[in-house]
Amino acid sequence: MKVITSTDRTFRQMVKRAASRSTLHGGVVENAAKTILKAVERGGDSAVIRYTKKFDRVTLKPAQLRISPEQVKEAYYQIRKEEGDALRFAAQRIMAFHERQRTKTWMYQDNGATLGQVVMPLDAVGLYVPGGKAVYPSSVLMCAIPAKVAGVKRVVMCTPPSKAGISPYLLVAADIAGVDEIYRIGGVQAIGAMAYGTKTIGRVDKIVGPGNMYVATAKRLLYGLVDIDMVAGPSELLVIADERANPAHVAADLLCEAEHDEEARVCLVTTSERLAKDVVRQVGEQMKRLSRQKIVAKSIGRHATAFVVGTMEKAIELANEIAAEHLTLSVDRPFDYLEKVRHAGALFLGRYTPPAVADYVAGPNHVLPTGGTARFFSALSFDDYVKKSNIVAYSKEELAKVKDHVVRMAQMEGFDAHAKSLESRLS
Repeated sequence: MKVITSTDRTFRQMVKRAASRSTLHGGVVENAAKTILKAVERGGDSAVIRYTKKFDRVTLKPAQLRISPEQVKEAYYQIRKEEGDALRFAAQRIMAFHERQRTKTWMYQDNGATLGQVVMPLDAVGLYVPGGKAVYPSSVLMCAIPAKVAGVKRVVMCTPPSKAGISPYLLVAADIAGVDEIYRIGGVQAIGAMAYGTKTIGRVDKIVGPGNMYVATAKRLLYGLVDIDMVAGPSELLVIADERANPAHVAADLLCEAEHDEEARVCLVTTSERLAKDVVRQVGEQMKRLSRQKIVAKSIGRHATAFVVGTMEKAIELANEIAAEHLTLSVDRPFDYLEKVRHAGALFLGRYTPPAVADYVAGPNHVLPTGGTARFFSALSFDDYVKKSNIVAYSKEELAKVKDHVVRMAQMEGFDAHAKSLESRLS
């Protein structure tokens, strides 16, 4: 992890590198995803089963794709009571937060016109839960609970199989969150199955959840056939720290995010060069004691940087330029800077708000925009699971009042039929 001060010649180059992290992937990934998606569209279950055998080395029959209710019940016996309690506690917190995001159908009267908006849940949502390097029951809760709060009737979950079976933590989390259908399929083939539908898996209207570069690319390619939450990239954390921050705490937070993936991006922005050097030393020491040391070491070695700037205002400017998924303000009076932060997926304010509490039990969603898309995307929320239709209802008298304006605008655009559709009602 390098320390770069604002006077270094490479400072702007390193900032640009930290800010330039596109989530779009090259032709090899896209072509592979296209091939699999086309096969699933044409072959349905048989294509899904074929790719599951190829990539996950698990042979399934169509009847084995779906996890049965009995298998879900059995999962409760495979985890400890306190683990189930932790999942239920997190679920309650996530539900309480997303309940506060609810919006309802609304209307108002404008003389003889009734105007408004109908808010209605999507019919079916697909949830992708990755496998492989880690197990993510927290992502199950974060993706499924807002859907149920919104009133989605059918929530489908897909997760990659293994010879050891599906993690009981995922199955219990899915049951607690109210997931309706669970399938043991992963990768691009799972995204295709949910988007196109197969004999076994009914199609959905939207697909949410994180995944590797192939999954992210498949979601992007299918956008328009289905809706998606976002095209997510590797995890990111930017910590702004003043000279009073505890370097051990800052280092622990950086490592917390780095253990997600070798490509995770973490950086420190501080007004204290002494703190930056202390944090770098702490990162090296703490890393040695982590179970995922190899993953963390690659992430830190490839992507971690400590930036030293002259003022807290410069630190905020830098954070806005980088637009990280997670932003920690380990400073005195963090709320004083809240309105100055323009671009961040989530903000963790104060000395005692580690990323882990937000990842698991705080309640706000941890599915967040990455790759700089925090400049224009938001965290996953209630709004992602509803659609809104406008309401327009005019009386004859009110229509007559606006007739001339409508006709003139129709004439401006050269649309005679628009004008006549109104005039025919008033002639």
